[in-house]
Amino acid sequence: MRVNHTGELAAQALYHGQALLARSETTRTLLMAAARAESDHLAWCETRLAELAARPSLLNPLWYAGSFAIGALAALAGDRASLGFVAETERQVERHLDTHLDRLPASDSRSRAILQTMRAEEITHGATATTAGGLPLPQPVRELMRHTAAVMTGIAYWI
Repeated sequence: MRVNHTGELAAQALYHGQALLARSETTRTLLMAAARAESDHLAWCETRLAELAARPSLLNPLWYAGSFAIGALAALAGDRASLGFVAETERQVERHLDTHLDRLPASDSRSRAILQTMRAEEITHGATATTAGGLPLPQPVRELMRHTAAVMTGIAYWI
């Protein structure tokens, strides 16, 4: 759950950074709505961590700052590219959650319910961004996003 908590924190930061530099109010509103949903996910993960007597990543301030900066950079490419970044982020989160759900013990129904609800909402965020005009990202950008997330989740698992 620590990794999921960190991922939700990072997603919230991405969307805050993107909203800050969004060119249209419509895009800014969409991004802030997604960030609010990520806040809910973050709270669910934090509650579950406490129930499991676990803690969030000690590097969360770093993850937030870095993700905010990445979000702001994505916004500099324009609203349609920024919305494409949201769609790709959510696709990658969906894949991560699928993997986590596959590895989660069947007996952990509480974590499973949280992750399934988050997964459904992440899919909706991605679809909303695409419908709002998000452009598909180039393959090298998608790969860079995937590798960056892998580094973050790998470190957050331990620290």
